[in-house]
Amino acid sequence: MGSTVRRPSLTAWIFIAMAGGIVAGILWPATARRLWPISNVFLRLIQSIIAPLLFGTVVHGMAGNGERRRMGWIGLKAIVYFLVVTAIALFLGLAAANLARPGEGIRIRQNAAERAPAQPVSTVGSALENIFPVSVIDAMARGDVLQIMVFSLLFGAACAAIGPKARPVVSFAESLAEVMFRYTKYVMVLAPLGVFAALAATIGSQGLAVLSGLGKLIATLYLALLVFVVLVLGAVMALARIPLKKFYESVRQPFLIAFSTASSNAALPRALENMGRFGVPKHIVALVLPAGYSFNLEGSTLYLPLAAVFVAQSAGIELTLTEQMLLFSTLMLTSKGVAGVPRASLVVLTGAAASFRLPFEGVAMLLGVDAVMDMGRTSVNVLGNCLAAAVVARWEGVKFAGSGDRAAPLEKA
Repeated sequence: MGSTVRRPSLTAWIFIAMAGGIVAGILWPATARRLWPISNVFLRLIQSIIAPLLFGTVVHGMAGNGERRRMGWIGLKAIVYFLVVTAIALFLGLAAANLARPGEGIRIRQNAAERAPAQPVSTVGSALENIFPVSVIDAMARGDVLQIMVFSLLFGAACAAIGPKARPVVSFAESLAEVMFRYTKYVMVLAPLGVFAALAATIGSQGLAVLSGLGKLIATLYLALLVFVVLVLGAVMALARIPLKKFYESVRQPFLIAFSTASSNAALPRALENMGRFGVPKHIVALVLPAGYSFNLEGSTLYLPLAAVFVAQSAGIELTLTEQMLLFSTLMLTSKGVAGVPRASLVVLTGAAASFRLPFEGVAMLLGVDAVMDMGRTSVNVLGNCLAAAVVARWEGVKFAGSGDRAAPLEKA
């Protein structure tokens, strides 16, 4: 009686690729630096999925399931959840910066001009304007997740309002979503190769030496992220009675892809598919996950105040409690919409530095290790958004298998 050999799963191959990429970057840095095109090809294939997949899932989720009237209420619940959790992440980032003080011992020169009183950057108008697309084709070409979602929501609402006449369009949207999920499976075959190339090129370009000078900041960030995941997200899971084992199985692949590529967009197709299998209905996962990419960036939100205070400390500037609260308010606004592009948090951090008259030399100093920190904050972004979809589904009365509820059928997405 022969024994069958179990083939490694995709997750196992991604772990192997991560380890191999690190080793290749250390041993053969010159060769590893030439692997960026392979990583970029994988990311381009992933980005080609996002626009049609979002359009198909959102339109069918609204018009196909008759959920148009509930979408506004679901969206409101999601926004309330986003605001509460990201506020906690901001406070945790500020607390970590003040307790660990990672900028002490690093001295950079200040700008020549005397530091002026901090003034918040007014971005509400531009942020609101940027939500609505001038052209959906342009939004899809740029991969603007929020604009694509807004168009798809309005388009789905129009299909639901028309009724039977829109059935061919709704059926097309359903078929489009299914085709893109299958397309995602084909692309994910290349995930280990893309992960290997991304990590090898990063280590080969940056080297391990960059970790020593700013090691305290990196350690503080990862410790704060770990505390946030275990205490905050863990408490949310316990309160919402989300089954831990099944949730872990659903999010581990998107988490690893986001960690290794430092791109939330790279993990979005797999996250949409896996959360549907987890039991989150289509209309909820299609609304909450893309919205979270602009409003629920928990890892990035935690990092921004930590990095800003680090720059101030390294320049010998002590931010008062009032200034830190002003920084909190500024980052609460300007941190929206930085997901999807690797290391886009640097743009927001630069804006905050300009607003609070912090030296740009401090921001530039972070460039050397930003890739290492971006992997951690991006993966937490994806993890938090997946949990948000599950929590909103629970608020809507969805029961997950293994959650402890009696007669808890797995709702089909």
